[in-house]
Amino acid sequence: MSTSQAPEGWLQDYSAEGTSHKETGILFIHGFTGSPASMRPWAHFMSEHGYSVRVPRLPGHGTKWQDLNATKWEEWPAKAAAELALLQASCTKVFIFGLSMGGGTTLKVASKHDVDGIVLVNPMIHIPGNLIKFAPVIALFQPGRSSVGDDIKKPGVTEWGYDVLPTKGVVQLNKLLKATRKSLAKIKSPLLLFHSTEDHVLPVSNTEIIMNEIGSESKVRVELTNSYHVANLDYDAQEIFEKSLAFVQSRS
Repeated sequence: MSTSQAPEGWLQDYSAEGTSHKETGILFIHGFTGSPASMRPWAHFMSEHGYSVRVPRLPGHGTKWQDLNATKWEEWPAKAAAELALLQASCTKVFIFGLSMGGGTTLKVASKHDVDGIVLVNPMIHIPGNLIKFAPVIALFQPGRSSVGDDIKKPGVTEWGYDVLPTKGVVQLNKLLKATRKSLAKIKSPLLLFHSTEDHVLPVSNTEIIMNEIGSESKVRVELTNSYHVANLDYDAQEIFEKSLAFVQSRS
């Protein structure tokens, strides 16, 4: 996995105005150490069905991994909220789709802003275990560790992210997740959540916490049996695309 050979322009902010359904907008939020490239196929699918889409590059991502060590967690939901405001300026309905940490960021934004629906793929809401408690100390002596990206079952597919896990970034990630979990009950937007039964990055507790603690009355969990963590680029991608399309159609 590397950002160096990503398709031209795919590591940058991307947007496309819709056609037949341009009054409905969808914001796509990528994961930690990932990039907008991981969300582009999904965004293209929704764009081809006439919807307006925005795929921002979260601060510290899509450049070099050291930049993520210099980023504060508040910058991620701030970027997403700014992109959401751009959609709301021209759309009457808005949705947010998030992958992994992008799911946590989505939930943080949805706790403060009204959105018409949320679609999450293997969302992140906590980092279990005792090692995370020592993350601030580890970060002082080891700026980067082995990457957790590209957990994809389908051969030859990459999310075009960093090949190093920035440790100071992990400290900030943990702060984001703690703040987000505290606000889950405030979220009332309908939720569609996709969970891979075989995920080598996140334990199922992340999905269970969100399903149990979110304030949404309408919440649906879909199990994916043929994909790993980055399921929207994996064998189950088409199922994710089609069910998220139906989710948007039913609410707009």
